[in-house]
Amino acid sequence: MRFKDISREVATVLSGSVVAQAITLAAYFVLLRIFSPADYGLFTVFYSYIEVLVIVSTCKYEMGVVAADSDRSAAALGRFALRLNAILSSLLLAVLAVLTLAGWLPGKFSQLGWVSMLIAPMVFFLGNNRILSSLYNRFHHYRAIATSDIVGALSAAVIKATLGLLGMNRAGMPLGAVLGQAAANVNYRVGIRRLPLPAVGSDEYRAEARHHSNYPRYVAPKDFINSFSANLPFLWLALYFDNASVGLLAIAVTFVIRPCHIIGAAFERVLFARTAEDVRNGRPVLQPLLRFVALAEGVAVAVAVVLWLYAEPLMAFCFGDRWSGCGIYIDALLPWAVALAASLPLMYIPNIYGTQRTELFIHLGQLALRIAAIAIGIATGSFLLGVQLFAAVSALTSFSLTAWYLTQTSRSHTRRDKAAH
Repeated sequence: MRFKDISREVATVLSGSVVAQAITLAAYFVLLRIFSPADYGLFTVFYSYIEVLVIVSTCKYEMGVVAADSDRSAAALGRFALRLNAILSSLLLAVLAVLTLAGWLPGKFSQLGWVSMLIAPMVFFLGNNRILSSLYNRFHHYRAIATSDIVGALSAAVIKATLGLLGMNRAGMPLGAVLGQAAANVNYRVGIRRLPLPAVGSDEYRAEARHHSNYPRYVAPKDFINSFSANLPFLWLALYFDNASVGLLAIAVTFVIRPCHIIGAAFERVLFARTAEDVRNGRPVLQPLLRFVALAEGVAVAVAVVLWLYAEPLMAFCFGDRWSGCGIYIDALLPWAVALAASLPLMYIPNIYGTQRTELFIHLGQLALRIAAIAIGIATGSFLLGVQLFAAVSALTSFSLTAWYLTQTSRSHTRRDKAAH
Protein backbone atom coordinates (compact mmCIF):
# COMPACT_ATOMS: atom_id res chain seq x y z
CA MET A 1 0.00 0.00 0.00
CA ARG A 2 1.67 3.20 -1.15
CA PHE A 3 0.70 6.38 0.66
CA LYS A 4 0.93 8.28 -2.63
CA ASP A 5 -1.72 6.01 -4.21
CA ILE A 6 -4.00 6.35 -1.19
CA SER A 7 -3.71 10.12 -1.27
CA ARG A 8 -4.58 10.33 -4.98
CA GLU A 9 -7.65 8.09 -4.69
CA VAL A 10 -8.83 9.78 -1.49
CA ALA A 11 -8.50 13.12 -3.26
CA THR A 12 -10.92 11.91 -5.94
CA VAL A 13 -13.51 10.70 -3.42
CA LEU A 14 -12.92 13.64 -1.12
CA SER A 15 -13.34 16.13 -3.94
CA GLY A 16 -17.00 15.18 -4.17
CA SER A 17 -17.43 15.27 -0.40
CA VAL A 18 -15.67 18.63 -0.14
CA VAL A 19 -17.73 20.17 -2.94
CA ALA A 20 -20.91 18.69 -1.45
CA GLN A 21 -19.99 20.06 1.96
CA ALA A 22 -19.17 23.43 0.40
CA ILE A 23 -22.60 23.49 -1.24
CA THR A 24 -24.23 22.60 2.07
CA LEU A 25 -22.20 25.27 3.87
CA ALA A 26 -23.11 27.90 1.30
CA ALA A 27 -26.77 26.90 1.60
CA TYR A 28 -26.65 27.55 5.34
CA PHE A 29 -26.12 31.25 4.65
CA VAL A 30 -29.65 31.16 3.25
CA LEU A 31 -31.25 28.31 5.22
CA LEU A 32 -30.32 29.57 8.68
CA ARG A 33 -31.90 32.92 7.89
CA ILE A 34 -35.11 31.19 6.73
CA PHE A 35 -35.40 28.48 9.37
CA SER A 36 -35.23 29.17 13.10
CA PRO A 37 -33.13 27.25 15.66
CA ALA A 38 -36.35 25.51 16.76
CA ASP A 39 -37.08 24.39 13.16
CA TYR A 40 -33.56 23.09 12.75
CA GLY A 41 -33.70 21.33 16.12
CA LEU A 42 -36.85 19.49 15.10
CA PHE A 43 -35.31 18.51 11.75
CA THR A 44 -32.26 17.11 13.53
CA VAL A 45 -34.47 14.94 15.73
CA PHE A 46 -36.12 13.68 12.51
CA TYR A 47 -32.77 12.91 10.86
CA SER A 48 -31.32 11.24 13.95
CA TYR A 49 -33.87 8.45 13.68
CA ILE A 50 -32.95 7.93 10.03
CA GLU A 51 -29.27 7.47 10.82
CA VAL A 52 -30.19 4.68 13.23
CA LEU A 53 -32.86 2.98 11.10
CA VAL A 54 -30.80 2.83 7.89
CA ILE A 55 -28.42 0.45 9.65
CA VAL A 56 -31.33 -1.94 10.23
CA SER A 57 -32.55 -1.61 6.64
CA THR A 58 -29.26 -2.78 5.07
CA CYS A 59 -27.90 -4.87 7.99
CA LYS A 60 -24.50 -3.46 6.93
CA TYR A 61 -24.21 -5.96 4.07
CA GLU A 62 -22.77 -3.12 1.98
CA MET A 63 -19.52 -3.53 3.94
CA GLY A 64 -19.24 -7.08 2.65
CA VAL A 65 -19.47 -5.86 -0.93
CA VAL A 66 -16.02 -4.27 -0.66
CA ALA A 67 -14.39 -7.16 1.22
CA ALA A 68 -15.94 -10.02 -0.83
CA ASP A 69 -13.45 -12.52 -2.27
CA SER A 70 -14.74 -12.23 -5.85
CA ASP A 71 -16.68 -9.81 -8.02
CA ARG A 72 -19.43 -12.41 -8.37
CA SER A 73 -19.82 -12.59 -4.61
CA ALA A 74 -19.85 -8.79 -4.39
CA ALA A 75 -22.58 -8.54 -7.05
CA ALA A 76 -24.77 -11.15 -5.33
CA LEU A 77 -24.37 -9.55 -1.92
CA GLY A 78 -25.05 -6.07 -3.29
CA ARG A 79 -28.28 -7.18 -4.96
CA PHE A 80 -29.40 -9.00 -1.81
CA ALA A 81 -28.77 -5.85 0.24
CA LEU A 82 -30.80 -3.72 -2.19
CA ARG A 83 -33.77 -6.08 -1.92
CA LEU A 84 -33.52 -6.24 1.87
CA ASN A 85 -33.45 -2.45 2.10
CA ALA A 86 -36.56 -2.14 -0.10
CA ILE A 87 -38.53 -4.65 1.98
CA LEU A 88 -37.65 -3.21 5.38
CA SER A 89 -38.21 0.38 4.23
CA SER A 90 -41.68 -0.58 3.00
CA LEU A 91 -42.51 -2.14 6.36
CA LEU A 92 -41.30 1.00 8.11
CA LEU A 93 -43.55 3.14 5.92
CA ALA A 94 -46.55 1.00 6.85
CA VAL A 95 -45.82 1.33 10.59
CA LEU A 96 -45.36 5.10 10.36
CA ALA A 97 -48.59 5.46 8.36
CA VAL A 98 -50.55 3.63 11.07
CA LEU A 99 -48.99 5.70 13.88
CA THR A 100 -49.64 8.96 12.02
CA LEU A 101 -53.25 8.20 11.11
CA ALA A 102 -54.01 6.95 14.63
CA GLY A 103 -52.39 9.98 16.26
CA TRP A 104 -49.95 7.82 18.22
CA LEU A 105 -46.71 9.56 17.25
CA PRO A 106 -44.46 9.78 20.34
CA GLY A 107 -42.37 12.64 21.74
CA LYS A 108 -41.36 15.42 19.37
CA PHE A 109 -42.75 13.50 16.39
CA SER A 110 -46.18 14.70 17.42
CA GLN A 111 -44.94 18.17 16.40
CA LEU A 112 -43.94 16.88 12.96
CA GLY A 113 -47.21 15.08 12.16
CA TRP A 114 -47.34 13.67 8.62
CA VAL A 115 -43.72 14.73 8.03
CA SER A 116 -42.72 11.74 10.18
CA MET A 117 -43.72 9.46 7.29
CA LEU A 118 -40.82 10.88 5.27
CA ILE A 119 -38.49 8.84 7.47
CA ALA A 120 -39.26 5.70 5.43
CA PRO A 121 -38.36 7.04 1.94
CA MET A 122 -35.30 8.74 3.44
CA VAL A 123 -34.14 5.40 4.87
CA PHE A 124 -34.80 3.72 1.52
CA PHE A 125 -32.82 6.18 -0.60
CA LEU A 126 -29.99 6.56 1.91
CA GLY A 127 -29.67 2.77 2.24
CA ASN A 128 -29.63 2.35 -1.54
CA ASN A 129 -26.97 5.00 -1.92
CA ARG A 130 -24.72 3.34 0.65
CA ILE A 131 -25.00 -0.03 -1.09
CA LEU A 132 -24.40 1.40 -4.56
CA SER A 133 -21.50 3.47 -3.27
CA SER A 134 -19.89 0.28 -1.97
CA LEU A 135 -20.26 -1.35 -5.39
CA TYR A 136 -18.60 1.63 -7.06
CA ASN A 137 -15.90 1.58 -4.39
CA ARG A 138 -15.26 -2.10 -5.05
CA PHE A 139 -14.30 -1.29 -8.65
CA HIS A 140 -12.47 1.96 -7.78
CA HIS A 141 -15.02 4.18 -9.58
CA TYR A 142 -14.44 7.03 -7.16
CA ARG A 143 -15.47 9.77 -9.58
CA ALA A 144 -19.05 8.43 -9.70
CA ILE A 145 -19.21 8.49 -5.89
CA ALA A 146 -17.99 12.08 -5.88
CA THR A 147 -20.53 13.11 -8.52
CA SER A 148 -23.41 11.54 -6.60
CA ASP A 149 -22.37 13.35 -3.42
CA ILE A 150 -22.47 16.65 -5.28
CA VAL A 151 -25.80 15.95 -7.00
CA GLY A 152 -27.41 14.99 -3.67
CA ALA A 153 -26.08 18.02 -1.79
CA LEU A 154 -27.01 20.52 -4.51
CA SER A 155 -30.52 19.12 -4.96
CA ALA A 156 -31.18 19.08 -1.22
CA ALA A 157 -29.92 22.65 -0.75
CA VAL A 158 -32.03 24.08 -3.58
CA ILE A 159 -35.18 22.25 -2.53
CA LYS A 160 -34.84 23.16 1.16
CA ALA A 161 -34.34 26.84 0.36
CA THR A 162 -37.26 26.88 -2.08
CA LEU A 163 -39.65 25.19 0.33
CA GLY A 164 -38.51 27.43 3.18
CA LEU A 165 -39.19 30.55 1.13
CA LEU A 166 -42.65 29.12 0.37
CA GLY A 167 -43.34 28.99 4.11
CA MET A 168 -42.91 25.25 4.71
CA ASN A 169 -40.93 25.70 7.93
CA ARG A 170 -41.40 22.26 9.49
CA ALA A 171 -41.66 20.15 6.30
CA GLY A 172 -39.17 22.04 4.12
CA MET A 173 -35.93 20.60 5.46
CA PRO A 174 -37.09 16.94 5.78
CA LEU A 175 -38.63 16.95 2.30
CA GLY A 176 -35.55 18.58 0.81
CA ALA A 177 -33.32 15.95 2.43
CA VAL A 178 -35.42 13.11 0.99
CA LEU A 179 -35.44 14.54 -2.53
CA GLY A 180 -31.70 15.21 -2.35
CA GLN A 181 -31.01 11.55 -1.56
CA ALA A 182 -33.40 10.54 -4.35
CA ALA A 183 -31.43 12.66 -6.84
CA ALA A 184 -28.14 11.05 -5.73
CA ASN A 185 -29.75 7.63 -6.12
CA VAL A 186 -30.75 8.42 -9.71
CA ASN A 187 -27.16 9.40 -10.48
CA TYR A 188 -25.87 6.11 -9.09
CA ARG A 189 -28.46 4.11 -11.03
CA VAL A 190 -27.66 5.81 -14.34
CA GLY A 191 -24.01 4.70 -14.17
CA ILE A 192 -24.46 1.24 -12.65
CA ARG A 193 -24.25 -0.50 -16.03
CA ARG A 194 -20.65 0.63 -16.39
CA LEU A 195 -19.62 -1.60 -13.49
CA PRO A 196 -18.43 -5.13 -14.43
CA LEU A 197 -21.10 -6.86 -12.34
CA PRO A 198 -21.69 -10.54 -13.22
CA ALA A 199 -25.26 -11.79 -13.58
CA VAL A 200 -26.23 -13.81 -10.51
CA GLY A 201 -29.32 -15.74 -9.43
CA SER A 202 -31.47 -15.49 -6.31
CA ASP A 203 -29.88 -18.66 -4.87
CA GLU A 204 -26.53 -16.91 -4.93
CA TYR A 205 -28.05 -13.89 -3.15
CA ARG A 206 -29.05 -16.05 -0.21
CA ALA A 207 -25.81 -18.03 -0.21
CA GLU A 208 -23.71 -14.86 -0.03
CA ALA A 209 -25.95 -13.44 2.68
CA ARG A 210 -25.33 -16.54 4.80
CA HIS A 211 -21.61 -16.49 4.03
CA HIS A 212 -21.34 -12.86 5.20
CA SER A 213 -23.55 -13.33 8.25
CA ASN A 214 -20.98 -11.57 10.46
CA TYR A 215 -22.28 -8.27 9.15
CA PRO A 216 -25.86 -8.57 10.47
CA ARG A 217 -24.64 -10.51 13.54
CA TYR A 218 -21.83 -8.22 14.67
CA VAL A 219 -21.27 -5.18 12.41
CA ALA A 220 -24.92 -4.07 12.20
CA PRO A 221 -25.54 -4.32 15.98
CA LYS A 222 -22.25 -2.51 16.61
CA ASP A 223 -23.11 0.28 14.17
CA PHE A 224 -26.70 0.43 15.45
CA ILE A 225 -25.47 0.83 19.01
CA ASN A 226 -22.84 3.36 17.93
CA SER A 227 -25.30 5.40 15.87
CA PHE A 228 -27.95 5.24 18.56
CA SER A 229 -25.50 6.36 21.24
CA ALA A 230 -24.01 9.07 18.99
CA ASN A 231 -27.50 10.51 18.49
CA LEU A 232 -28.56 10.30 22.16
CA PRO A 233 -28.50 14.10 22.57
CA PHE A 234 -31.24 14.30 19.94
CA LEU A 235 -33.06 11.05 20.69
CA TRP A 236 -33.21 11.43 24.49
CA LEU A 237 -31.72 14.65 25.89
CA ALA A 238 -33.76 16.73 23.42
CA LEU A 239 -37.02 15.44 24.91
CA TYR A 240 -36.39 17.43 28.11
CA PHE A 241 -35.32 20.75 26.58
CA ASP A 242 -36.61 23.30 24.10
CA ASN A 243 -36.19 22.92 20.34
CA ALA A 244 -34.10 26.11 20.10
CA SER A 245 -31.34 24.68 22.34
CA VAL A 246 -31.43 21.46 20.34
CA GLY A 247 -31.11 23.51 17.14
CA LEU A 248 -28.01 25.35 18.42
CA LEU A 249 -26.37 22.03 19.29
CA ALA A 250 -27.40 20.61 15.92
CA ILE A 251 -25.63 23.40 14.06
CA ALA A 252 -22.52 22.88 16.21
CA VAL A 253 -22.59 19.18 15.30
CA THR A 254 -23.09 20.12 11.65
CA PHE A 255 -19.96 22.25 11.54
CA VAL A 256 -17.73 20.20 13.85
CA ILE A 257 -18.71 16.52 13.88
CA ARG A 258 -20.38 15.97 10.51
CA PRO A 259 -17.34 17.15 8.51
CA CYS A 260 -15.29 14.58 10.43
CA HIS A 261 -17.70 11.87 9.30
CA ILE A 262 -17.70 13.07 5.68
CA ILE A 263 -13.92 13.28 5.43
CA GLY A 264 -13.46 10.10 7.48
CA ALA A 265 -15.85 8.19 5.21
CA ALA A 266 -13.89 9.29 2.13
CA PHE A 267 -10.63 8.03 3.62
CA GLU A 268 -12.30 4.85 4.87
CA ARG A 269 -13.60 3.97 1.39
CA VAL A 270 -10.13 4.04 -0.09
CA LEU A 271 -8.23 2.68 2.91
CA PHE A 272 -10.68 -0.23 3.24
CA ALA A 273 -10.22 -1.36 -0.36
CA ARG A 274 -6.45 -0.85 -0.26
CA THR A 275 -5.89 -2.49 3.11
CA ALA A 276 -8.06 -5.50 2.22
CA GLU A 277 -6.05 -5.96 -0.98
CA ASP A 278 -2.70 -5.63 0.81
CA VAL A 279 -3.70 -8.07 3.56
CA ARG A 280 -4.80 -10.63 0.95
CA ASN A 281 -1.42 -10.25 -0.79
CA GLY A 282 0.63 -10.33 2.42
CA ARG A 283 1.90 -6.76 2.18
CA PRO A 284 2.52 -4.66 5.36
CA VAL A 285 -0.10 -2.07 6.26
CA LEU A 286 0.92 -0.68 9.66
CA GLN A 287 3.48 1.97 8.63
CA PRO A 288 1.27 3.74 6.05
CA LEU A 289 -1.57 3.80 8.58
CA LEU A 290 0.68 5.26 11.28
CA ARG A 291 1.75 8.04 8.92
CA PHE A 292 -1.87 8.70 8.08
CA VAL A 293 -2.89 8.93 11.77
CA ALA A 294 -0.06 11.36 12.55
CA LEU A 295 -1.04 13.61 9.66
CA ALA A 296 -4.77 13.45 10.45
CA GLU A 297 -4.26 14.36 14.09
CA GLY A 298 -1.96 17.25 13.24
CA VAL A 299 -4.49 18.79 10.88
CA ALA A 300 -7.36 18.18 13.31
CA VAL A 301 -5.59 19.92 16.21
CA ALA A 302 -4.77 22.95 14.05
CA VAL A 303 -8.39 23.31 12.89
CA ALA A 304 -9.68 22.82 16.44
CA VAL A 305 -7.52 25.66 17.76
CA VAL A 306 -8.88 28.05 15.11
CA LEU A 307 -12.48 27.07 15.89
CA TRP A 308 -11.92 27.44 19.64
CA LEU A 309 -10.68 30.99 19.10
CA TYR A 310 -13.16 32.26 16.53
CA ALA A 311 -16.28 30.02 16.39
CA GLU A 312 -18.64 32.25 18.37
CA PRO A 313 -18.10 35.53 16.46
CA LEU A 314 -18.03 33.68 13.14
CA MET A 315 -21.42 32.05 13.73
CA ALA A 316 -23.04 35.34 14.67
CA PHE A 317 -21.49 37.15 11.71
CA CYS A 318 -22.35 34.49 9.11
CA PHE A 319 -25.80 33.40 10.19
CA GLY A 320 -27.22 36.14 12.42
CA ASP A 321 -27.43 36.86 16.12
CA ARG A 322 -29.97 34.13 16.87
CA TRP A 323 -27.25 31.51 16.09
CA SER A 324 -24.54 33.14 18.23
CA GLY A 325 -25.12 30.63 21.05
CA CYS A 326 -23.51 27.84 19.00
CA GLY A 327 -20.00 28.73 20.14
CA ILE A 328 -20.25 27.12 23.56
CA TYR A 329 -21.43 23.84 22.02
CA ILE A 330 -18.68 23.94 19.40
CA ASP A 331 -16.08 24.26 22.19
CA ALA A 332 -17.57 21.21 23.93
CA LEU A 333 -17.39 19.09 20.75
CA LEU A 334 -13.82 19.91 19.68
CA PRO A 335 -11.99 17.15 21.67
CA TRP A 336 -14.36 14.58 20.20
CA ALA A 337 -13.72 15.91 16.67
CA VAL A 338 -9.94 15.64 17.13
CA ALA A 339 -10.31 12.01 18.26
CA LEU A 340 -12.61 11.17 15.33
CA ALA A 341 -10.07 12.43 12.80
CA ALA A 342 -8.04 9.25 13.31
CA SER A 343 -10.61 6.67 14.42
CA LEU A 344 -13.27 7.10 11.71
CA PRO A 345 -11.04 6.34 8.70
CA LEU A 346 -9.78 3.15 10.42
CA MET A 347 -13.14 1.75 11.53
CA TYR A 348 -13.07 -0.84 8.71
CA ILE A 349 -10.13 -2.71 10.30
CA PRO A 350 -12.22 -5.16 12.40
CA ASN A 351 -14.00 -6.18 9.18
CA ILE A 352 -10.66 -7.25 7.70
CA TYR A 353 -9.25 -9.00 10.77
CA GLY A 354 -12.52 -10.57 11.91
CA THR A 355 -12.61 -8.80 15.28
CA GLN A 356 -16.13 -7.39 14.97
CA ARG A 357 -17.27 -9.09 18.17
CA THR A 358 -14.66 -7.32 20.29
CA GLU A 359 -15.54 -4.01 18.66
CA LEU A 360 -19.20 -4.59 19.51
CA PHE A 361 -18.34 -4.85 23.22
CA ILE A 362 -16.24 -1.67 23.03
CA HIS A 363 -19.20 0.23 21.62
CA LEU A 364 -21.49 -1.25 24.27
CA GLY A 365 -19.16 0.23 26.87
CA GLN A 366 -19.27 3.58 25.10
CA LEU A 367 -23.08 3.43 25.05
CA ALA A 368 -23.15 2.90 28.82
CA LEU A 369 -20.88 5.91 29.37
CA ARG A 370 -22.94 8.09 27.05
CA ILE A 371 -26.18 7.09 28.77
CA ALA A 372 -24.64 8.11 32.10
CA ALA A 373 -23.55 11.46 30.62
CA ILE A 374 -27.02 12.23 29.25
CA ALA A 375 -28.68 11.08 32.48
CA ILE A 376 -26.53 13.52 34.47
CA GLY A 377 -27.53 16.33 32.13
CA ILE A 378 -31.23 15.51 32.54
CA ALA A 379 -30.96 15.08 36.32
CA THR A 380 -29.19 18.43 36.76
CA GLY A 381 -31.46 20.21 34.31
CA SER A 382 -28.40 21.34 32.32
CA PHE A 383 -28.45 20.75 28.56
CA LEU A 384 -24.87 22.07 28.24
CA LEU A 385 -23.48 19.78 30.96
CA GLY A 386 -25.07 16.76 29.29
CA VAL A 387 -23.45 17.73 25.98
CA GLN A 388 -20.03 18.36 27.57
CA LEU A 389 -19.97 15.01 29.37
CA PHE A 390 -21.26 13.24 26.27
CA ALA A 391 -18.48 14.73 24.11
CA ALA A 392 -15.80 13.90 26.70
CA VAL A 393 -16.63 10.19 26.94
CA SER A 394 -16.97 10.04 23.13
CA ALA A 395 -13.47 11.48 22.70
CA LEU A 396 -12.02 8.99 25.18
CA THR A 397 -13.58 6.04 23.35
CA SER A 398 -12.46 7.28 19.91
CA PHE A 399 -8.83 7.65 21.03
CA SER A 400 -8.99 4.14 22.52
CA LEU A 401 -10.43 2.71 19.30
CA THR A 402 -7.62 4.22 17.22
CA ALA A 403 -5.02 2.55 19.43
CA TRP A 404 -6.86 -0.77 19.23
CA TYR A 405 -7.18 -0.61 15.43
CA LEU A 406 -3.45 -0.03 15.00
CA THR A 407 -2.63 -2.77 17.49
CA GLN A 408 -4.50 -5.27 15.31
CA THR A 409 -2.45 -4.43 12.22
CA SER A 410 0.75 -4.58 14.30
CA ARG A 411 -0.01 -8.03 15.70
CA SER A 412 -1.02 -9.36 12.30
CA HIS A 413 2.21 -8.05 10.82
CA THR A 414 4.25 -9.65 13.60
CA ARG A 415 2.59 -13.04 13.13
CA ARG A 416 3.22 -12.88 9.38
CA ASP A 417 6.92 -12.03 9.90
CA LYS A 418 7.36 -14.96 12.31
CA ALA A 419 5.69 -17.32 9.84
CA ALA A 420 8.05 -16.14 7.08
CA HIS A 421 11.07 -17.06 9.22
